[in-house]
Amino acid sequence: MDQSSTCTAFVDGNFFTFGPPWEVALTVKAALEKGGTGEILVFDDGSGRLLDFDLRGSDQEIVARLRPAPADGAKAPGRPKLGVVAREVTLLPRHWDWLASQPGGASVTLRKLVEGARSANSARDAARQAQQAADRFMAAMLGNEQGYEEASRALYAGDRRRFEAFTEAWPAELRDHARRLAMPAFAEEVAAEAS
Repeated sequence: MDQSSTCTAFVDGNFFTFGPPWEVALTVKAALEKGGTGEILVFDDGSGRLLDFDLRGSDQEIVARLRPAPADGAKAPGRPKLGVVAREVTLLPRHWDWLASQPGGASVTLRKLVEGARSANSARDAARQAQQAADRFMAAMLGNEQGYEEASRALYAGDRRRFEAFTEAWPAELRDHARRLAMPAFAEEVAAEAS
C-alpha cells in the first residue's frame, strides 16, 4: 500500500469512512470496540485491494505502523542518498555500445530513458491503474450484481457510457465508489467530449 494513499471502509456494503490509512484504522478500531458493528471491509483507493489492518496496541502504535515516517532533516556529508538499487539488465552488445557512447554513461542514459517513458506514458499508466483498482473493488463487492461482467468489459474498453449504464442498478454507495475509482480510466474520453 502506498503510504500516502487513501482508503475507504464499508460496513455490510454501506459506506463507513474514508481517509488516510491511519485515520480509517483508528475509526474502525473505535467502531469494533463499541461492538454491534457488521462486517467491515477496507479498500485501498489506489489499488482497489482489500486491506487488513493490524489494530493491536494503542492508537499511537497503530498510527506509527501506518503513517509514513517523517523525512529526516539532518543531512549527511557526501553524495545524497538517492535510493539507487543495483539490478541486472540484459541488453544486446550493440545496446551496450550505444549506452557507453552517451554522455554520462549507461546509468545516466538509462535513467533518462526511463523517466522519459514514464512521462510519455503517465496518462496511460494512470488509466490502467484505475481500471485495475475499480475492477478489484467491483469483483470483491459487486461481483454478483447483474451487469458486473459487462461493466468490467466496458471499463477495460474505456467506454464510460456503457460502464455507467451497466452499473446504474447497483447499490448506490458501492456503485458510486466503483465509478469514482474508475474515473481516471475514462480521462481521454472525457477530454475528447470537452473539446
